[in-house]
Amino acid sequence: MQFKARTVLIMVVVFIVASSVVTTLLTGQGDAPLQGGPPSASEIAGEKEEADRHGSFDLAKIEEVYETIKENYVFEVSEEELVEGAVQGMMNTLDDPYSEYLNPEAARQLQESLSSSFEGIGAEVTMQNGRVTVVAPIKDTPAEKAGLRPMDQIISVNGENLDGMNLYEAVLKIRGPQGSVAELEIVRPGVAQPFKVSVVRAEIPIETVYSKKVSAQRKTFGWIQLTSFGENTAQRFAEELDKLEREGIDGLIIDVRGNPGGYLEAVRQIGQMLVPYESVITEIEDRSGERIVYRSTLEEPKPYPITVLVDKGSASASEILAAALKEAGQYKVVGQPTFGKGTVQNTVALDDDSQLKITIAKWLTPNENWINEKGVQPDVEVKQPDYFYATYVSSDPELKRDMNNEQVRNLQIVLEGLGYDPGRKDGYYSTKTEQAVKSFQADHDLTVTGRVDQATAEAINEQLLAKVQDPRSDLQLQKAVEVLLEELDS
Repeated sequence: MQFKARTVLIMVVVFIVASSVVTTLLTGQGDAPLQGGPPSASEIAGEKEEADRHGSFDLAKIEEVYETIKENYVFEVSEEELVEGAVQGMMNTLDDPYSEYLNPEAARQLQESLSSSFEGIGAEVTMQNGRVTVVAPIKDTPAEKAGLRPMDQIISVNGENLDGMNLYEAVLKIRGPQGSVAELEIVRPGVAQPFKVSVVRAEIPIETVYSKKVSAQRKTFGWIQLTSFGENTAQRFAEELDKLEREGIDGLIIDVRGNPGGYLEAVRQIGQMLVPYESVITEIEDRSGERIVYRSTLEEPKPYPITVLVDKGSASASEILAAALKEAGQYKVVGQPTFGKGTVQNTVALDDDSQLKITIAKWLTPNENWINEKGVQPDVEVKQPDYFYATYVSSDPELKRDMNNEQVRNLQIVLEGLGYDPGRKDGYYSTKTEQAVKSFQADHDLTVTGRVDQATAEAINEQLLAKVQDPRSDLQLQKAVEVLLEELDS
């Protein structure tokens, strides 16, 4: 990759101008066309000439630094490294976790994650406060089964610290071939010490829509889970909704918990199926303050009540849908405040197959609220039981009487959730905690020792997973059903 100094500078200018006027939207992961097209070379040259006249470009300084380094720096440095560093430096200056420079390999990984499948652990991540942060694990993936939770921070992978890496460099470390192991060091809010989680990478299929029915008080409700908003999500949603309606439902639960977002067009199409006629789905506002308003054209409102389930892993496009239904004034949102991503990104392909992912707009709710870093507030706030947020129990080292650490505290939370009273939840392995372990071992045909060895840990984790996946344990889902029943009675 050989560049003359002046060529490098011209390319930098093109990147800056193009990224400011391109008109393709990306919310979360995907895009939707707005208006117009990319600028022509003459338009770019004209904008540069206009900018030069007003002194807004100081390219001579960049060129001077470039030439000084090339001619005087004591160690060998390539033109490619300097260009990559310059571009990365400009992106870092934005101080925006959603604006990133993607080198060719990172750009390829991003495109791969939008395909039908990829190999990795199955978690959507972002960068917050300089740390790789889980937005949400994908349903039925190794990340979910290993107990990763929204807002977990991944600080190392297989012993390699992620400090100083950008998001996509870190993602390359986390992902890997099917069957390989990623040992993640995790910092979790509310947990005093970092802990390790081993995740076996797998092929991650991208299925985004799941549906089933739940019953209560002789009423039947449809329950559609949207795990992200991909290219085919709107079509799959329409198919599953039609199936439920043909079978007969008295209400509908739309579950976007743990949904990190996706294509704006997908959420717009789903909004057209649910949001009342002429109501706003969302507004997109660019940096000049100009707005594009997306309205529903649905002529016949749904003849049944709808609730929306959200949590702190619901982000971006998920928040658009939740806010649209909530502010339509007819539907209730149940769960916890959402993630709070109120910006829109665009990806710009560069000539060397690298990309810029850059924030180009913000989206507003129908009532013109900007939820960035605030989230959508539920009408009915419900938190899940503590064991929903626990990690899987570890037996390395073996847990036993008189130990006092974070692993023991986690064990106590899980035991209580499974119906075995540990006596305390402060991390001290007391006589009562030992007795709770013995009771569990006796009930599951394990050697009764009162210690958590590998066999006991595996049995506890198996029971924990079954408990968490049981709809009867899901307090948020049960509250959504309760709200639907209240709506039918009103």
